[in-house]
Amino acid sequence: MKINLNVDVKHLARIEGHGNIKIHVENGEIKEARWDVVETPRFFEVMLKNKHYTTAGLLAARICGICSISHCLCSVRATENAFKVAIPETAAKLRLLAKHGETFQSHILHVLFLAAPDFFNEPSVIPLIEKKPEVIAIAIRLKGLANRLCDTIAGRTTHPVTFQVGGVTMMPQKNHLLGLQDELKRSLDDLQIVADLFSTFTLPDFIRETEFVSLKGEKGYPFIGGSLISSDGVEHKEQDYRPMTNEYVDKNNTSKWSKLSRESYAVGALARFNNNSQLIHPKAAEVAESLGLKPVCHNPFMNNVAQLVECFHVVHEAIRLIDELVESDPSETMTKVTPKAGEGVGAVEAPRGILFHHYKYDKTGRIEMANCVVPTTQNNANIHHDIKSLVKKSAMTKEMTDKKLELLCSMLVRSYDPCVSCSVH
Repeated sequence: MKINLNVDVKHLARIEGHGNIKIHVENGEIKEARWDVVETPRFFEVMLKNKHYTTAGLLAARICGICSISHCLCSVRATENAFKVAIPETAAKLRLLAKHGETFQSHILHVLFLAAPDFFNEPSVIPLIEKKPEVIAIAIRLKGLANRLCDTIAGRTTHPVTFQVGGVTMMPQKNHLLGLQDELKRSLDDLQIVADLFSTFTLPDFIRETEFVSLKGEKGYPFIGGSLISSDGVEHKEQDYRPMTNEYVDKNNTSKWSKLSRESYAVGALARFNNNSQLIHPKAAEVAESLGLKPVCHNPFMNNVAQLVECFHVVHEAIRLIDELVESDPSETMTKVTPKAGEGVGAVEAPRGILFHHYKYDKTGRIEMANCVVPTTQNNANIHHDIKSLVKKSAMTKEMTDKKLELLCSMLVRSYDPCVSCSVH
C-alpha cells in the first residue's frame, strides 16, 4: 500500500513559543518525523551573572510570564541553599500556597483555553465563546480565582514581589485569606463540571513507554524542593541535578535536549502523578480513577487529565493551608540572611515539570555562575521521539490524511503544554 503524507507546521499554535512539526511519508516509508524548536536562544543565565542575591529572584521571575512564581521560588531556594538559610515555617506555607495558585491558573489556562478546542474540532478558543459559553464561563471563573490567589500571596499574578531570600515579606490579612478559601471551596463544583466534560472526550489511544522524572514526595505530593526520582528507579539529591538532566545539543534545535536511562524522558503533571500518586489528595485520586488515570501511564495525551487531577489536589490543599495560616504568627515570615561564598541548587515543580536553578556566589553575595534547566528543555527530546512513534503506529492506514495527521501530532505536542520560550536557555 503506497501511503504518502506530508505535514509541515511552522510555529505550532496554542503553545508558548515557536516550534515546528515536520513529517514526510513516501510510499509507506517514513522519511522524516520531527519536532524542532526554532526560537532564538535567550541566554538568561548570563543576565543573572553579577546580580546581587536580593535581586536575583525578581529577575528570574521575568524568565516566564506563566511560571514566574516557580522561577522566583526556585531562584531564592538556590540562594538559600548556597547561604545555608532555613526559612520560617509560615513562610514555607505561604510559598506553597502561592505555588498552588500558579499551578491552578496554569493548568486551567492549558486544559480549557489551549487544549480543549481540539476536542470540539475548533482552531482556537474563540469559537467556543458562542459554541460552549458555559465552558468558557467556568474557565474564566477558575482562572480569575487562581490569579487572585497569586495576587494575594505573591503580590502579583505574574512577577511576584513578596518572595525574598529568607522568606516572605508580607503576610496577607486574615479576612482576605478566608475570602479566598470560601471561593476555593465553591470552585470545586466548577472543577467537577470540567471533569465531567473531560469524561466525554476521546483521547487518542497511544502508548510509548518512557521514563518519568520528578521530585520525590516524602510527606506530601511534591512541589518545592527534595530528592529527584525517575520511574526507572534512578534517584539523586536535589543538588545532583546534572546526572539527572544530562543536557546535550541537537543540531536541529535551539533548545538543548535531555536524557537519563533511555533516549529521552518526560516531566510534568503526568510524571509527578506517575511517581507520587500515592500522595495525591484523596478527592483528586477519585477524579483520577473516574477518568481512567492510573500509574504508570505511558499515554502522553493523559497529561491533560493529570493536570486536571492536580487542579483538584491544589485546591483542596490550598483550603487546608489557609486554615493553618490564619492561625499562624504573622511576624514569623522572614529570617536573617548573611551572604557568603557558596554554591546552591533549587528544584521546584513548575506546572510543566521540574525546574532547576543553580548559582555560585562570591563572598559579597553576587552571582558568579548561573545555570537553569527548565521543564520543556527536558521534554523536547521526548516530544520528538513520541512524534516518530505516533507516525509509525498511526499513519500507515489508508484512512489517514495530511490534515488528520497534522491534528493528531499537534495535539500530541500540545498535551505536553510546552513552554518553548523558556526551553531555549
